[in-house]
Amino acid sequence: MVEQIKSAPSKLLDVPEYAFRFLRPHKGLSSAFGDDAFGQFAERLARFFGTPRYIFGQTVVVIFWIFFNAYSILVHFDPYPFILLNLAFSTQAAYAAPLILLAQTRQAERDKILAEADAAHRESLAQDSIKRQTYAENQTAALTKLLEQNTVLTEQTKRLAEQIDTLTGELHRHLVKGGD
Repeated sequence: MVEQIKSAPSKLLDVPEYAFRFLRPHKGLSSAFGDDAFGQFAERLARFFGTPRYIFGQTVVVIFWIFFNAYSILVHFDPYPFILLNLAFSTQAAYAAPLILLAQTRQAERDKILAEADAAHRESLAQDSIKRQTYAENQTAALTKLLEQNTVLTEQTKRLAEQIDTLTGELHRHLVKGGD
């Protein structure tokens, strides 16, 4: 599955290698119908059925078919009511419908794997966010504690400075009195 995603056109999927880390657990999975040549061919064919080129081409073929058979130009091989054309459309529909369903099933499997990987990525982001939040709360608590300790130390320093100032003043007065 990772290889299929990596092989997508670069304009659709231009992501760095680490972006696939959540898809690696699904690497061994294959789609419901396998990744064999038939499944890939059926998927390409089903994708082609939905293109404007196919619709335009089919419209041109039908117009020529009706024109040649309704007006008996060259060969008149399917007269009105165009039973052979109806049979061709029925056969095409009988094959196209299962191929389209096959392609949808394969796409649904890829979408499921991508959704699971996206969910794992979101869960990882959420866990990382919770870890960062817890770390920030712990850092805030530590800073608050350090600020409280700093405040206590500042108050003690202030008291000691005041005591030193008082003692220095008393010592000065005592020395000045004694020197008289």
